[in-house]
Amino acid sequence: MSEIVDRLGRRIDYARISVTDLCNHRCVYCMPPEGVSPLDHSEIMRYEEITYLCGILAGMGIKKIRFTGGEPFVRKGMPDFLRDFRRALPDISLFVTTNGTLLSHFAESLAGLSLSGMNISVDTLNPERFTDVTRVGNIREVIGGVMAACGFGIPSIKINTVLIRGFNEMDMWDVLEFAWSVGAIPRLIEFMPLLDGAWEARKFIGSSEILEILGSRGRWSQARDGGRDGDAPSQASGPAVYYVNESDGKMVGIISAVSNHFCSSCNRLRITASGYMRACLFSTSERPLLHLIREGDSESIRDEILDCIGTKPDRWDKSRGGRRYMSRIGG
Repeated sequence: MSEIVDRLGRRIDYARISVTDLCNHRCVYCMPPEGVSPLDHSEIMRYEEITYLCGILAGMGIKKIRFTGGEPFVRKGMPDFLRDFRRALPDISLFVTTNGTLLSHFAESLAGLSLSGMNISVDTLNPERFTDVTRVGNIREVIGGVMAACGFGIPSIKINTVLIRGFNEMDMWDVLEFAWSVGAIPRLIEFMPLLDGAWEARKFIGSSEILEILGSRGRWSQARDGGRDGDAPSQASGPAVYYVNESDGKMVGIISAVSNHFCSSCNRLRITASGYMRACLFSTSERPLLHLIREGDSESIRDEILDCIGTKPDRWDKSRGGRRYMSRIGG
C-alpha cells in the first residue's frame, strides 16, 4: 500500500481541502468585515476536479479528506457533491468542517452519506457576543444546525471553540454543557496568530490556563490512549489532547497549536479552493495544481505533491502568519 513519508519521518495521510473561500459569516479572526473578493468561477476547482485530485491523493496514501471553506455549504450543490464523492472514493475517511448555519437544511441528507465526522464552530452561545465575533451571525441558526446534525445521527461531531480573552472565556462552560447535552465532544482551541490586527498576545489563553479553568469544576485525566487524536478519542494522531472528568466521564479536547504545537506529528496537507497546495498552515509557499488538474496530468500532479511535502517545515513559525485570511487557506 502506498504511503507518503516526509524527510522527518512524518506519515502524510490527511488532506484538508477548501471548496470555497466564501462564507456567510465574517469572523474577526478569519475574514475582513466586508468579506473577501469572490474568486472568478474559472479560478475555483470544479467538484469533479476535486474528486480527480482526491483520487490521486488516495493512490499516494492519503486516507482522510476534510472539506472546509469558507463555509462549504454556501457553495451550491455541496450535499450532492459529497454523495458523488462518497460513491467515487468509498474507502476514504470523509469529514466536513462547517459553521453550522445551514445544517438544519442539509443534516438529513448528510446523515446517509457515511461521513466519518463533522466539526462545527461555536465560539459562544451568547447571542450578542456571537454576532460580535461573526459580525453577521445568528446563534439560533447554529444551535438548530447542531441539534439537527446530532438528531439525524451524523457521527463524531465536535464543537470547536476558539478561546479569546476578554471575549468568550466567560462563556466556555455554556458551550461545553451544550455540546455534552447533544452528544457532541467539545474542543477548546488556542487563539492562533493568523491574521494581523486580529491577534494580540493579551487575548491569548494557553492550554495550561484552560486546564486550570477546567480544574475549577472537578478532576480531569488525560484519555486512556494518551488522548491525542484527530477525530475520535480512540485515534492516536492529530491536534487535540482529550481529557475526561473523573466524576462524570464527560470529555473535552484541547488544541494547543501555539503553546504546545503538534508539528512533530503533523500529517496533513492543505489545498485551497483555487487549487493551491501548502504543506503547512503558516507556509508562505504554495504549489499551483489547478492547471495540471485541468490538463489531466496526473504524473506531474504527483510530482508537485511530493515536492510540496518536501518543503514541510520542522515546525510552524508565527512570524509567517498574518499574511492571508484563513478563509483563503481553508479553515
